Amino acid sequence: MNKLILTTIALAMAAPVSAQTPAPAPARPAGAAAGDAAFGARMLGPATGEQIFHRVCAACHMHDAKGAEGAGRYPALAGNRNLAVPAYPAMVVVKGLNGMPAIGQMLTDEQVADVVTYVRSNFGNKFKGKITAAEVKALR
Repeated sequence: MNKLILTTIALAMAAPVSAQTPAPAPARPAGAAAGDAAFGARMLGPATGEQIFHRVCAACHMHDAKGAEGAGRYPALAGNRNLAVPAYPAMVVVKGLNGMPAIGQMLTDEQVADVVTYVRSNFGNKFKGKITAAEVKALR
């Protein structure tokens, strides 16, 4: 076998376990189930739609909302005509779609409404009207 390959294997086997295995995610507090909107809201703290976008959505859709392609495809939200009807992006946030996870399960109805309204009125989007927390609740 090639000496370089054998050296690489030996180094990988000698590496401490912590370097090979990622640390587990922090445990949820007792009583906080997966998809617990109250837990997600506490983790974000009081946040505007803009803050939620930059703390959560921008990781995939980028801070300028122009999307990205690479290991996956993250559609642009900037200038996206699919955002014209407020219920559509709210439904995608709440229920997920294709590769988009249902992140609305970790947000309150108000937070979903705030971030959807923010995206629909920024990044070159000029869509009128807001979605309300009550409308988001009905989508769940």
